[in-house]
Amino acid sequence: MSEHGNPRKGGRFPLRLDQVASAPKPAAPRELLRPQAHLQAVERERRVQGGQTPQGVGLDSIHVRRRMVERLRADGLSHPLVLDAFARLPRHLFVDTALVNQAYEDTSLPIGLGQTISKPSVVGAMVALLCARPGLRVQLDQGKPLGSCLEIGTGCGYQASLLALMARQVVSVERLRDLHLKARQNIDTLRRNEPGWPDVRLVYGDGMLGHPPQAPYDTIIAAAGGSQLPQAWLDQLAPGGRLVAPTAHPGGAGQVLTVVDRHADGRLEQTVSGAVLFVPLKSGIT
Repeated sequence: MSEHGNPRKGGRFPLRLDQVASAPKPAAPRELLRPQAHLQAVERERRVQGGQTPQGVGLDSIHVRRRMVERLRADGLSHPLVLDAFARLPRHLFVDTALVNQAYEDTSLPIGLGQTISKPSVVGAMVALLCARPGLRVQLDQGKPLGSCLEIGTGCGYQASLLALMARQVVSVERLRDLHLKARQNIDTLRRNEPGWPDVRLVYGDGMLGHPPQAPYDTIIAAAGGSQLPQAWLDQLAPGGRLVAPTAHPGGAGQVLTVVDRHADGRLEQTVSGAVLFVPLKSGIT
């Protein structure tokens, strides 16, 4: 075949350069999808810092966690120990591989068996409430404001690991065996990646019963909500302690965050702190 090829409508191929129409200008670039945005931001920070290599790479970089912390701070979370714990704990280690690029967004993510890892903003608000327990007014325990802490609903183990940085001890109860095992695996991975991370006592059992062997607890936090607070939790709350848990709204629409303080004289005081949405509280084990 000659270099001109076969005749075609409107001319021959190849066309001369002066016959080639200009390609349309590309559309304005769209904003990067959020999963890539984290890594792009890490690179921008690296350049701003004069080419210094960040601690870790990608989602392991402390800068990724710090950006999440700054968003939480901008949204009103102000407790310094809670913010520091968020900055230290690698959330992506607790998220399923398919969702790992969303680990540092303020969103809840599925962890299997109909359960979720809660939004960082919700976790932060609840833990900050625990850090203001009335017992701190008479105890010099500011370095570990949660004291002895009971968590109901271990889930993937993220919140328990966060609590461990601010508590003398954490006992976490999970009723779903597969999640209990998953949390144990996740926390083992965390402690391999972060040597010296405080350990957590994981219990496979009915969370509605609390965990009497280590009671009483200075702080109790629940990741599931029922129509009312189980009596076992109230019984296991120490004088000067605080309980934070979702319960059904008194009007029957949705859930509210309920705060219960046990004062030094044993008196219980209950208040409400905003609307929330958690999985339902269930009894038994499976």
